[in-house]
Amino acid sequence: MKVSIARGELLDALSTVSKGLSSRTTLPILSGIHIATKGDMVVFQATDLEISIKTSCKARIDEPGQAVLSGRLLTDIVRSLPEAAVTLEVSAGGSALVTCGQSKFTMKTLPADDYPKFPEVDPSTTVSLPTETFSRVVHQVSKAVSKDETRPILTGILVVVDSGILRMVATDSYRLCVREVAVEGMSGDIELVIPGKALEDVAKIAGAAESISLGVSENQVVFTFGDTTFISRRIEGSFPNYRQLLPKEHATRVIIDRAELLEAVKRVSLMAQHSTPLRISVSTAEHTLTLSAAAQDVGEATEDLQVTPEGEDIEIAFNHAYLVDGVQVAEGDTIALEITSPLKPGVLKPADGDGFTYLLMPVRLG
Repeated sequence: MKVSIARGELLDALSTVSKGLSSRTTLPILSGIHIATKGDMVVFQATDLEISIKTSCKARIDEPGQAVLSGRLLTDIVRSLPEAAVTLEVSAGGSALVTCGQSKFTMKTLPADDYPKFPEVDPSTTVSLPTETFSRVVHQVSKAVSKDETRPILTGILVVVDSGILRMVATDSYRLCVREVAVEGMSGDIELVIPGKALEDVAKIAGAAESISLGVSENQVVFTFGDTTFISRRIEGSFPNYRQLLPKEHATRVIIDRAELLEAVKRVSLMAQHSTPLRISVSTAEHTLTLSAAAQDVGEATEDLQVTPEGEDIEIAFNHAYLVDGVQVAEGDTIALEITSPLKPGVLKPADGDGFTYLLMPVRLG
């Protein structure tokens, strides 16, 4: 095989498929990227057996063929090269020569025949989503995805498309994020749980595409955008009934400037080290929300913010990092904090809109 590809296009292709590279050393072949010619295109693919990614780009094909090369090393090499044509020449002896300008690299190849075949998925339902909307919603809810592999269902994001509404839900049992948005021209209904990491990867690499096609089969989901196909397994099981967790009423509601709250929480959190809670006290008479944190043998911090309160005075405490996450991903200039009691979850939502809800479990005050 001998092909020549523009360095920028080659790097884009390698960066895209490298999201599917496996770090498992038990199957060395999965650390490689499969490269094959097809007409006047070069097709790249990678898999860790959980996800599979395939993309292609135009090239000058001098000799057709296929090869498997170390994915991370090849990506690093191409990233270090100047902006010019990169030639990849694979010999029958099991080595590949990468040349660009005056630079030459020789790499060992892996046996191409041992590489897993790319999965063929026949989706039963397909919906098309605007890339910008999809990526924004994923970014907002992914903060609440659990990292705990002992409860696999919580490492995923519930994705629902129903009557032109896209809804994504994530929870790690300490917080819950729900985001829904109306999408014009979207048809088809789906409901499934997709690994959070897979959704984040798609959101990152689909940036330039105008839309993303999401196809659902019995146990897999396939994303198609531009020249790229991204396949992930579905997570089996029942997602928690998040609707029953959302409070129906509140004792106190505070409307506050979102940017001011975010900066103040970050400042006071400097004293909320490790497991130290961040206290929030609301005085309706004085129209203030007081943030405070005290770490034993370190010090303490307090800050007052002017707010528009409704209801009664209240005091509650949250994990400061979780609170920062919620305020960061909320949209709008003002945000509403709704509190029922010090022992029940607090809720963040846009003050002048709906479609976003961030529920946060309180920390017991000592």
